[in-house]
Amino acid sequence: MAQLKVTYDRSVNAAYIYLKPGAEGARVARMYPCNPIEVDGMINLDFDELGRLAGIEVLAASTKLAPELLAMAEDIT
Repeated sequence: MAQLKVTYDRSVNAAYIYLKPGAEGARVARMYPCNPIEVDGMINLDFDELGRLAGIEVLAASTKLAPELLAMAEDIT
């Protein structure tokens, strides 16, 4: 199983979860913003050119993601 890559920018409390190996810097073909009321925050789903889920952007990440996940994330602050 591939290792998940997660980046975290503490200065803006935003995390990105890469679901496609080697997707760093790759072009996102379509972004779908989740309903902020339904998810109680801002979460965006990024899709590649083939319609596959490539990554997840999570704003206010410290309130939405497990502390263990943020602790293992690459700090890009």
